[in-house]
Amino acid sequence: MTRAITADQWKSVRRAYRVTGARFAEMVSRVPDPGAMVTTEWTAADTVAHVAMIAKMYTALVRPDGAPPLDARGQDQIEKTTVDTVSVLNTMVLRDFPERDISVLVTGLLADIEEVLRVTEDADPATPLGWLGDSKVPLAGVLAHLVNELQIHGWDIARALRLPWTIPPADAALFFDLFMVGVLTQDTGHLLDTDEPPRERRIAVAFRSAYTTPVVLVLHRGLVTVEEPGGPVDARISFDPPSLNLMMFHRVGRVRTALTRKIVVSGPRPWLLPAFLRVVRLP
Repeated sequence: MTRAITADQWKSVRRAYRVTGARFAEMVSRVPDPGAMVTTEWTAADTVAHVAMIAKMYTALVRPDGAPPLDARGQDQIEKTTVDTVSVLNTMVLRDFPERDISVLVTGLLADIEEVLRVTEDADPATPLGWLGDSKVPLAGVLAHLVNELQIHGWDIARALRLPWTIPPADAALFFDLFMVGVLTQDTGHLLDTDEPPRERRIAVAFRSAYTTPVVLVLHRGLVTVEEPGGPVDARISFDPPSLNLMMFHRVGRVRTALTRKIVVSGPRPWLLPAFLRVVRLP
């Protein structure tokens, strides 16, 4: 099934691309110690460099004449990356991108954000672009992905250094609506490959929130497809978009999220959900 990207969605993700970038830049510019650890592996400066490099890569991706910012070794890693090996790519990119001056990084990040918006002003938001693991993502989904990166890593920095940071639900919802559903309707390549043998059992999970278009994701014989609501499902997930994103990226636990009712699971066969999530997963 293909899903049209509406004019309102395109307008919303473009606004979020600029606004979230500006919010992130303003927040990280107030970091008192760029060398402070904000995750188990990255300092605040490392985290900003990571996000800035993604923005730079997306600038090259949307420009017809854009030269890849990575060398041949990096491009090869992009093509063979799966969800489970994204950390290998991240480590390689950060090692080859030594800039850690936050003011320099922020200047480059904001310039790349504006360049993407300029180049894509009249573009079709459904244009498929090559992404990790030989997958294809619609242009609007690529923008939604950077919005989510800014939100999640902004959360990391703010939480570690006790700085204010919010994740607006409508902006967080763009990641699910435009990126996740987008890559599943385009081409996942080998992004979701696992060592687990495909299950014969069909598992259908309905996703619904106040900010997203209702959708059913189906896992069958190792393939994930998108269906319209209305048919039989095994589980239903009602979710708060920021909470779902933070949980899927392992920032908050599933039990805690369920206890706060930010994500509610129901349906006739919810015990099938773990098998579904072993395939439909994020780094």
